[in-house]
Formats: sequence, C-alpha cells, structure tokens
Amino acid sequence: MGHTYSNLLVHVIFTTKHRAPIIRAELRPRLYEYLAGVARHEFGRPIEIGGTEDHLHGLLALRTDVSVAEAMRKWKSLSSGWVHKTFPRYGEFGWQDGYAVFSVSESAVDSVRAYIARQELHHRKMSFGEELRAFLDRHGVGYDPDHLVD
Repeated sequence: MGHTYSNLLVHVIFTTKHRAPIIRAELRPRLYEYLAGVARHEFGRPIEIGGTEDHLHGLLALRTDVSVAEAMRKWKSLSSGWVHKTFPRYGEFGWQDGYAVFSVSESAVDSVRAYIARQELHHRKMSFGEELRAFLDRHGVGYDPDHLVD
C-alpha cells in the first residue's frame, strides 16, 4: 500500500495538579483554543475539548507518527507553560502527572463529543472520581482504588 491511512481516535482525561479548581470561566475558552492549536500543530486533530474547573476531556484524532504518551506530554507541558506566560496570576497552574486514555470508534464520535460538551451538567450529578471509575470499569482497566484520584 503506497499511503498510510488511519483514524486513531482517543478520549483522554486528566486533572489539574492536586485537582485544584483553577480552570476558571475566564481561562477556559482561551485554554481550550490553545490546546486545540497544540493538537493541530504537534500530534493530530482536536475534535472536542471540554471539562470543568479541575479536569479536562479531549477527543482527539492522532497522527500515526506520534504516540499517546508523546502527545500527552506535549499537550500538558506546552499548555501549562502558555498559561504561566499568558496568565501570570495562575502561577500555581499545572496538570497531574498521569492521564486516562480510551480508544473511540468512529460510530461513537458524536456521543463522546456530546458527553464532553456537557461536562458542567454531568458533574452536577456525578463526581470526577465516580466518572473516572465508571470509565475504567467500562473499558476493563484495572486500578488501585486507594490511588485512583490524588
């Protein structure tokens, strides 16, 4: 085959450092726009980005030449540096070390996009810890409950 064809879709989830509620309303749209630009320039295509004050969800299409680990390292480090430069009053801003990532089929893109877009409403009924446990359980990912949400 002369070309590489792919549709590598992933749903990533990660929190702010110590789950600090720091992604405030005035920061959120600019941060999401910056994250979308990093995705486009560094590792793929953003499909949906959203979250709450203490965590982020991203639905991404990854290029074949970039690993998930490399994409997350770039996404988190570049965005954290940008927040520090652009919003000096957010000096304590940072992301947690880890992340959760799940594969997404093309047939599920619309429902995952809608889920990410509704994060504020969703978390009125379910905590982040409950949400993460549900994702891990649904995808058959083992975890230590005592160290799941730091």
